[in-house]
Amino acid sequence: MANQSVSFRTVTIDGINIFYRAAGDPNQQAIVFLNGVPNASAAFQEIIEDLKDNYYLIAPDFPGFGHSGVPDPNDYSYTFDNISKTIEKFIDTIGLKNPSVYALGYGGPITFRIATRRPTLFRSYILQNSNVYEEGLGPAMTDAAPYLANRNEETTRLVKPLFTIDGIKLFFLHGAKDSSTINPDHYITALHHLNRPGQESIQLDLLYNYATNIAEYPKWQKWLKDTQPKMLLVWGKNDPFFPLAAAEAIKKDVPSATLVAYDTSHLALEEHHREIAKDIIAFLSK
Repeated sequence: MANQSVSFRTVTIDGINIFYRAAGDPNQQAIVFLNGVPNASAAFQEIIEDLKDNYYLIAPDFPGFGHSGVPDPNDYSYTFDNISKTIEKFIDTIGLKNPSVYALGYGGPITFRIATRRPTLFRSYILQNSNVYEEGLGPAMTDAAPYLANRNEETTRLVKPLFTIDGIKLFFLHGAKDSSTINPDHYITALHHLNRPGQESIQLDLLYNYATNIAEYPKWQKWLKDTQPKMLLVWGKNDPFFPLAAAEAIKKDVPSATLVAYDTSHLALEEHHREIAKDIIAFLSK
């Protein structure tokens, strides 16, 4: 079917061009994929190919990320709360009705902010290497803690390396079982986007704002306990940012959640997109 090919589109939300990948039949069950640093919606290109015959798939780039518009920080506040409101409007604007959501990394706090505002928007949740618990903060996040607590010249120097090639490789390669299977084009492309003019300031603003997510963790934990959402947890267990403990904490509060761990990095899709696609099909077919 022609509509099963992947297309690359833009839609304007509050004056910002939001780029998104789309594939599959709009009459099928929808999944919206959310990711931020380092590789935005590009993280999902392969799994979109895996799933496009089964679902309607949408993967936007957040404002300032990937191929989306990069509004001036004087005109657009780069906070998780503000980005979540833009993405919520995006979901409504393109007409997604009760989609499932696949949240990776920064996509997690974006998802939980939307879900606590609109508890019935998402029909089910697929979380991958994101976090809702302090015990789920790995060593890379612990290293960033001084910056989250007090942004100054000294603490900024601690986190700036995250946006270099070595920092980006941390997402892709640290904990990967076989780095030879990971396409270096993926992290070089991520580096290109993160090295554009103004990006360092935007990314530093957003990383500093991560402290507001930690402040929201108790609220999101209560939401998980109270609502017991239908949930699949697929995890790269060697992630230095949000290790397996992050998934296990969610599983403790949502016992019905399915947890599948892979011997790989933060970006588990790099090595295991085919297996995770099968996990999703099994989960959503229940």
